[in-house]
Amino acid sequence: MIDLRYVKKLIEMLDGSTVDSIEISSDKGMKLRISKSPHQRASAVTMAPLAALSAAPVLPAAVTPRPIEEVAVAAPKAEVPKSTLLEIKSPMVGTFYSAPEPGAKPYVTVGDRVNKGQIVCIIEAMKIMNELESEFSGIVREVNVTDSHPVEYGQVLYRVDPTG
Repeated sequence: MIDLRYVKKLIEMLDGSTVDSIEISSDKGMKLRISKSPHQRASAVTMAPLAALSAAPVLPAAVTPRPIEEVAVAAPKAEVPKSTLLEIKSPMVGTFYSAPEPGAKPYVTVGDRVNKGQIVCIIEAMKIMNELESEFSGIVREVNVTDSHPVEYGQVLYRVDPTG
């Protein structure tokens, strides 16, 4: 099993380096490939038989840089003061679920207090339900996604006030 925090760190390290891709294989048959190049978007994930897995595996997220032309053409934005709100972002492409099952109460809503390590939602990717934990404590000020809708890698799901 690959830890979600480990995958996030790998993606951050890849973003800030000249390395184009990382590939990791486990002794249980899982293979994870993270790549910056658009031509290598197809990430290979090979899993061992379900009985051999103790928990849901974390799926890779492809990191796609914007072309230079888009950056040069983009209109300059007005300076916005740095927000004190912290963002909980999607670590993968998938479907966002705010509750553990249909009709159940959402894990968190605006105004709720969250603690570090608390489950805030589920992201379904390739029929695997991945629980997303908060990386910090605070008060949820914004929920930026609709239940059962698709999310992209790095998309802001929640904004949390750490001083609340």
